[in-house]
Amino acid sequence: MIYNYTVEELEEYFLKIGEKKFRVTQVFEWLYKKRVSSFSQMTNLKKDLIVKLEKQFEFGNLKLVDKMISADGTIKFLFKLKDGNVIETVFMNYQWGNSLCVTTQIGCNIGCSFCASGLEDKVRDLTSGEIVLQIIEVEKLLETRISNVVIMGIGEPFDNYDHTIKAIDLLNSPKGLEIGARHITISTSGLVPKIYDFADEKLQVNLAISLHASNDKIRNHLMKINNKYSLSELIKAVEYYVEKTNRRISFEYILLKGVNDSENNAHELSNLIRGINAYVNLIPYNEVDEFEYKSSSKPDTLKFYDVLKKRGINVTIRQEKGRDIYAACGQLRSKNMG
Repeated sequence: MIYNYTVEELEEYFLKIGEKKFRVTQVFEWLYKKRVSSFSQMTNLKKDLIVKLEKQFEFGNLKLVDKMISADGTIKFLFKLKDGNVIETVFMNYQWGNSLCVTTQIGCNIGCSFCASGLEDKVRDLTSGEIVLQIIEVEKLLETRISNVVIMGIGEPFDNYDHTIKAIDLLNSPKGLEIGARHITISTSGLVPKIYDFADEKLQVNLAISLHASNDKIRNHLMKINNKYSLSELIKAVEYYVEKTNRRISFEYILLKGVNDSENNAHELSNLIRGINAYVNLIPYNEVDEFEYKSSSKPDTLKFYDVLKKRGINVTIRQEKGRDIYAACGQLRSKNMG
């Protein structure tokens, strides 16, 4: 698929077939600025080059299967890929711009016990082009510009590391979607080796860690990845990332009633991350029919917040979005598959 190729990769291909590098700029302009749907629409290319491109590359697209619109303006899209698999993409509108949460895998093998994404095992990774096409298709459907991209939909982005990094290149490139690096956030459940790799990339994108627990006992229960990479190993990797990039990190913490939301948990969390250039994003839980977990009450959420605040931790409570449209990652997909 043509959308799988970075500028550098396409330049290499063009040189190999005897074409000038400036042709790549023309192709990228048709793909990402003019948003054509076929090579034949690239009217400033030679006919023989168009024939070569049509033979070499597919012109990818996503097919809209379902769409749900929340009372708060959040929109969840279900797209079908060429192979028949379906993925979710979520549009959220904030005062500061339009944000899109994109998927990186079909299904997920991380298996967090509260997450609807893990209801279906991983089928395959998405290609970089399939990740990028989610932004292009939503912009086309809504006739609006996406200003922020969050890579934390279905799947674990660092379990699809190479394609995700290439997608970030295409999102950020001035010849691609031209979304500023600091307007891109990637989330990981804690694949420790990949956090070190990502630190060495020295990208200016934001990194979020799905933490969700204040100690190993709770995290082992909630997130099986913690059995492989403990909290102490994860925190070491985070400290390496912060030191290497000089960038602040965010810790995502879903509050689950009676599981990880006590004042003692808040104190433990403070001790765990004290001294790290980070902030904590407290997230109200979107309840999933298949799981027993419940969202923390508002008073317990505020108590947790107050403990962190008093102990000098930068903390926010995430604004709830899309609760009325199967807001949790994977819910719409699993409803359609069921």
